Amino acid sequence: MGRRSMSPTDALARALSHYEANRDAHVESLKALARIPSVSFAGYDPENVKRSAEATVSWLRDAGMPTVELWDLPGTHPCVFAEWSGPENAPTVLLYAHHDVQPPMREELWKSPPFEPTERDGRLYGRGTADDKAGIAVHAASLAAWLKTAGTLPVNIKVLIEGEEEIGSPHLAEYLQHYKSRLACDYMVLTDLSNYDVGKPSLTTSLRGLITIDVTVAALKSPLHSGMWGGPIPDPVAGICKMLATLTDERGRVAVPGLLEQVVPPTPEESADFRALGMTEEIFREQAGILEGVSLFGSASELLSMTWREPAFSINAVEAGLRKSAGNVLLDSAWARIGLRLAPGMDPDRCTAIVLEHLQATCPWGLRLEAVPEQGAKPWKTRPDHPVFEVAKKSLSAGYGSEAVCIGCGGTIPFVDMFTGVLGDVPALLVGIEDPYTNAHSENESLHLGDFDKAVRSQIRFFANLGEFESKRNPTSRT
Repeated sequence: MGRRSMSPTDALARALSHYEANRDAHVESLKALARIPSVSFAGYDPENVKRSAEATVSWLRDAGMPTVELWDLPGTHPCVFAEWSGPENAPTVLLYAHHDVQPPMREELWKSPPFEPTERDGRLYGRGTADDKAGIAVHAASLAAWLKTAGTLPVNIKVLIEGEEEIGSPHLAEYLQHYKSRLACDYMVLTDLSNYDVGKPSLTTSLRGLITIDVTVAALKSPLHSGMWGGPIPDPVAGICKMLATLTDERGRVAVPGLLEQVVPPTPEESADFRALGMTEEIFREQAGILEGVSLFGSASELLSMTWREPAFSINAVEAGLRKSAGNVLLDSAWARIGLRLAPGMDPDRCTAIVLEHLQATCPWGLRLEAVPEQGAKPWKTRPDHPVFEVAKKSLSAGYGSEAVCIGCGGTIPFVDMFTGVLGDVPALLVGIEDPYTNAHSENESLHLGDFDKAVRSQIRFFANLGEFESKRNPTSRT
């Protein structure tokens, strides 16, 4: 009873102190979770994803959560759900992260084994150490800080840890519909994003969408000797190169008619916020690892707007013959995978139809064309004018010791639109602890351990600040 009668200030101080005293144990728990190769892609052992979910269940129970469940719908990788319910007049916050990870990719390029977390120069290297098992760690550590000291939380908490985010969350909507009543909330905190820079806390307010298309062009039943047959016969590799070259203009911008007309441009206020972040060509080059002499499209003032709020084509892969056994042949076919990042305002279905029509129109010489759409995800955008954004910025600023900013993200996270579509248009706070040097999805992924500490402190403060804000705003509110 004594613990529960602490003043809010004392309760917050004890929660923060508890984290400091147990910080190393939480990092070790993160390492243990990251050792499980929970790759959700087809061809990898699904038992590892299940092991990862079970380890997450144990971690949340150890943190003091009284209700922790493993959700495992047929034909899916499992999710983890946890819940703590306190006063009826407190708001409910849904915390999200995911426990599945990307494949290790080229293991020979890792400086330490991908599934053996290793500390170097203040960073923790390993697949999933940042994306997104660190998100689980932030949730577990911040919850434990309150539950192990005050024995309560300033707000009601629900936790959902997904197991299929890295493969596009194909069954998340099914989980959300099936457990809709269990997941009802007032606010969402989605911990799977990046900060603008190391030590610079950020709230993401826009995401680009994505469509991908597999393209194959063919001219022959089988490859031919290029000396005996080359000349009269169209080269399908040259043909697909011509097609791909029409997707963008000389400045790298989308050139397919009908796409740019859909884009909702940044407001003058948003553009001013982007410029205020102070991005320069030098910083951008360093963060991206651009080779010396390679040109950039756009001026320094345009770099963030182009990355966050404009569409962009990428040729994800091209296949025509084998590099190690290339011969003097005229190949029978060529293949490419095209990706188009969609800016806010663009519709995936409409964009897919436009690109398919364009590919058909630009396919030369009567080559046989097969174009197959692979996936589509909507762009997302929110207005950070709800008071909870100020609560979040206050908490982040205090936790990091640096003023929090609102940013965009050029990547695609399909689950954000799914959450708001199924659970209602509740405010979604997109935060994260990745940074421009994290290398998520690439070799040598890493977590900045200093920012991890700051993220945990920020979330501990957010629970307190949100509880105080809600009690002042509407003491009689009900979740």
